[in-house]
Amino acid sequence: MTTATTEKMTFTDEGFQSLLSSITEPAWLTDQRKTAWNNFNDLPWPSNKDEEWMRTDIRLFKLDKFALGGSAATAASENVLADGVEVAASLKFQNGQCTVGQTLDQKWIDKGVIFGNLAELANEHGELIEKYLNKLVEPSIDRFSALHAATWTSGTFLYVPRNVIIEQPFHTSAVMSDGGCDFGHTLVVIEEGGEATLLAESASDAPESSGLHCGAIEVYVADRANLRYVNLQDWSQKVWHFAHQKSTVGRDANLQWTVGALGSRLAKVNQHVDLTGEGAQSHVNGVMFTENKQHLSYHTLQRHVAPHCISDFLYKAALQDSSRTVWRGMIAVDKDAQKTDGFQRNDNLLLSAKARADSIPGLEILADDVRCTHGSTSGRVDEELIFYAMARGFTRKEAIRAIVIGFFQQVFDRVTIPSVRDALGDAIARRVREYE
Repeated sequence: MTTATTEKMTFTDEGFQSLLSSITEPAWLTDQRKTAWNNFNDLPWPSNKDEEWMRTDIRLFKLDKFALGGSAATAASENVLADGVEVAASLKFQNGQCTVGQTLDQKWIDKGVIFGNLAELANEHGELIEKYLNKLVEPSIDRFSALHAATWTSGTFLYVPRNVIIEQPFHTSAVMSDGGCDFGHTLVVIEEGGEATLLAESASDAPESSGLHCGAIEVYVADRANLRYVNLQDWSQKVWHFAHQKSTVGRDANLQWTVGALGSRLAKVNQHVDLTGEGAQSHVNGVMFTENKQHLSYHTLQRHVAPHCISDFLYKAALQDSSRTVWRGMIAVDKDAQKTDGFQRNDNLLLSAKARADSIPGLEILADDVRCTHGSTSGRVDEELIFYAMARGFTRKEAIRAIVIGFFQQVFDRVTIPSVRDALGDAIARRVREYE
């Protein structure tokens, strides 16, 4: 796919037709877009009458403040996940457009590895991409998924062939400037016996930059394959963030998915993992830190389809000021998924009397030979802990920072990549203020 215009295009039928006219892509992809656009026009915006959205109010979100197509305006941001890390290849996106990157070494290309801008690769590897694109995140889930499928203009495609093991991580960074849009799509396919690591981060170029992100992530981990995937979301607190993220994990395969959710004005993310092959394992870890009036809502699903699978889920959130988090998690076990081992936990640390954390764990079990546990905790910092630290020379702020980092340590210990552990810890430490 190539784009040929930077003209501002509205989210109307005329604007959509202008977008189609500005890009060159396979016919099957254009047909996907048209179907998704029809879904977008037919579907309503979510409301607080919908169970999934009753705790997330988007009435102040106005799509007409943004435009289709995005421009690759210069936007500066530091890369934190890959700091000091030798990467296999990298991509950089600015306002939803791919700009620069570090190309893949020829030895991996010779083995069939593909890594690059999804929009461009759709022309070169159309048959392969068509097999997977928009199959996990369907364009009819809601109006946001339809909007994304109709209007995305760039993204990441990582393909690792059978039995190819890449030790160096891949890295992507997305930067957004004021008023920008990012509709990026990430598609990862790890074939049988393959192994890879992908580090992906997003940020705004300035604290006051407004914007819209409406994205999707699709991850395929085939039999005996292994993927370590890290997402660090650090948009400014004036960005609207909507995303559907889904993975399928095959027989004896393993997925380690780490999420850092720090930015955005309002975030609504659906993160689903389907364990479809016997002996599949998923380990999903997340840290969330909110401040001011941020609102982060994450809905997660661990679905056990096959027997003898393990899912391990741990999310921790710390909240300052008048911020709010909403987490609704579900372990779903199909009737044939005997010998399931599912774990789910969400802990919340309230650093302000005005902060609020809604935590709703759930189980749906149709099999009769399973072991599933879920739980949630919410509470404030114990003043005795602060006093204890201050009695040993810490300032109050230093004491609170140490307690918060200690609260997240259980998640950090699960992260096997040093740069990621350091990046998450440093990002959170910078935000901690006085405890009210």
